Amino acid sequence: MVPRKKTFTALLMATALAIGVPAALAKEPSAPPAQAQKAFDNKIIKKIRADNMYNHIAKLAAEPRVAGSEAEWKAVQYIEDKFSSYGYETEIQPFTFENYYAPKVFVTANEQTLSSNSFTYTPNGVVTADLVYAGLGRASDVEGMDMGGKVALVQRGEISFAEKVLNAAKAGASAVIIFNNESGVINGTLGEANDNYVPAVALSQTDGEKLRSALAEGQTISVTVSVTDGRIVEETSHNVIAVKKPTQKNKATDKIVVVGAHHDSVPGAPGANDDASGVAASLELARVMANMPTDTEIRFVTFGAEELGLIGSYEYVDSLAQNERDRIVGMWQMDMVGSRDAGELVMFTVDGEKNIVTDLSASAGVRTGTPLTYGQEGRSDHVPFYEAGIPAALFIHNPVEPWYHTPDDSLDKISKEKLQETAEIVGAAVYHVARPDTPALERARVAPKPVDYEKIVGGLQ
Repeated sequence: MVPRKKTFTALLMATALAIGVPAALAKEPSAPPAQAQKAFDNKIIKKIRADNMYNHIAKLAAEPRVAGSEAEWKAVQYIEDKFSSYGYETEIQPFTFENYYAPKVFVTANEQTLSSNSFTYTPNGVVTADLVYAGLGRASDVEGMDMGGKVALVQRGEISFAEKVLNAAKAGASAVIIFNNESGVINGTLGEANDNYVPAVALSQTDGEKLRSALAEGQTISVTVSVTDGRIVEETSHNVIAVKKPTQKNKATDKIVVVGAHHDSVPGAPGANDDASGVAASLELARVMANMPTDTEIRFVTFGAEELGLIGSYEYVDSLAQNERDRIVGMWQMDMVGSRDAGELVMFTVDGEKNIVTDLSASAGVRTGTPLTYGQEGRSDHVPFYEAGIPAALFIHNPVEPWYHTPDDSLDKISKEKLQETAEIVGAAVYHVARPDTPALERARVAPKPVDYEKIVGGLQ
């Protein structure tokens, strides 16, 4: 999952009124209600096997699957082979992207080495010059300053890192040091390559404040900013697409359902939960759905380069003709759905509003004994679908596990129970659309005991 912060805010609680228990009182997930044993989706959930998902994760998480790497390509081939073995029409969709490889950086001030980080897309360069303070680096801060050949010291805040660098460079600075306005390190980006940038590095709040105070006292500080070996390389990643055409030819709708996950991981992380878990759930649902009678087209898609900015899912959505987009009933995105150390399963939409995906899934959750919350969040592959006008939701456990984006995101942290829970809910919701005996666009309204989002249980925020 694309990083931003590790906490989410769930906005509303889907009540469990359909099974007679207010959600606020449900301390433990309840057993599936009696009607679930007779519900249409029991045809799906009774076939789901957590062991199958676990085995897929074991295969995929043997090593990090960084976008454009040989390991990611091996994962793509494994996923496509599994979809094909279930009888699906498959396609491997290649796309190119620019990958930035971070440089080596160091900073010295009066020959004392300071701890520093680089900014994505900073140009290379080695500069030794006097330091000058330029406030927040706004145009108004540098107006009238002669920074010719000097290094600008700038505080984080108010405007983007890229604007700070460009403003300082325009005033003549040969390099820029940006220090934090809070504790911790800066892991920042300049957004894209730009010939007008000068080398830029980041310092901690503590080091930056010391430099600013020394300058305010009239001290002259000679600094060296070294940025070397950064580079931009064009690489190739892939999406894997598996299609199940309607089996009920005489009753077929013209609608499409999309189930998604991303198969890449961040450098150094095996990505067992992020997001081999979502891929494994997609593969298992594809296996289960393969021989089920359906009147609606189902597409399972695993996306590449999600961790670099949802690149694969944007490529996929951009490749769709408008009539295809119009036919998609909804998109279910599963991202990080298997960690034993994460919280409860939550549905997130980009705008924080319910849609047919959350309605169907909440109803499925009630039937399977897992009432769901929903809230607002982007950062995964449901975003391009939403921007194209397609109902979409992200399924993820909240809060995320402490091993997020680390080498400890490994197979031993995976919970089979959480995999089973997610696959049952998504599978039941998707089959509700695809089964041949309900109208495609009336799923939420015909769901048994649909969840009423408007009834907020007291005390829940």
